Amino acid sequence: MRDKVTVPAILARKGGPKLTMVTAYDAPMASVADRAGADMILVGDSMGNTVLGYDDTLPVTIDMMVHHTAAVTRARPGSLVIADLPWLSYHLSVEETVRNVGRLVREARAEAVKLEGGRKRLPMIEAILAAEIPVMGHLGLTPQSIHKMGGHRVQGRQLDAARELLVDAHALADAGVFAIVLEGMPDALAQVITESVPVPTIGIGAGPYCDGQVLVFHDVLGFHEGRMPRFVRQYAHLSEVATEGLRRFFADVQSGAFPADVESYHMDSEAARELKKGQGD
Repeated sequence: MRDKVTVPAILARKGGPKLTMVTAYDAPMASVADRAGADMILVGDSMGNTVLGYDDTLPVTIDMMVHHTAAVTRARPGSLVIADLPWLSYHLSVEETVRNVGRLVREARAEAVKLEGGRKRLPMIEAILAAEIPVMGHLGLTPQSIHKMGGHRVQGRQLDAARELLVDAHALADAGVFAIVLEGMPDALAQVITESVPVPTIGIGAGPYCDGQVLVFHDVLGFHEGRMPRFVRQYAHLSEVATEGLRRFFADVQSGAFPADVESYHMDSEAARELKKGQGD
């Protein structure tokens, strides 16, 4: 069993060996990610459109996040487990924000939380940190803001917008976040942010210069069909493997090849004869 990854260990990797993070939403996924050596597991609100069938992340609630985060932590991964704060769980008040974060830690055993946004989220971040709970930031393409952004669009292409994101990144680092996800932004901007903030950056659609990278479990392993985002590289095609496996199972059921004798339970032959005796009378 490998050593448990901690927040100080993540901070110590700034500028060092690249950090790895992947999403997971249940115990089997968490076990796979952990065995593969993930530094961090993100229980993302991406579960909304990845496993729950929604078009986006906005329907995900704090109850859903508690439920799925608890499933991940019950796998006891050595990876650091970070839970997303879903939309409206940290927007209304500082008090409600801390209460929701407390549920993720107390009920679901999350070891850190992630929230989207820059300077406007500082009061919430500071309150969470005051409760001794580590926070990961998230800048750039923030999926909870898709209506404001007009969809899943790359952010920071223009100089003024890029400078605003750079200021946001410094504000988050100064507030005390232990890492910042940089999503959907030009690689040059991600490079400048990475080189100028003292905490690790984790890229997703932000180029190769970040301190680490994250992808969605189902994307990287090919559980989804159809068009993938430009930044996704698929390392397996498990949807095809799973479909073929089920086809073979169904064919064996229909032909009578499954279950075989070795896959069946038996009783004493004499008892079986007595049981069957007279059944046709």
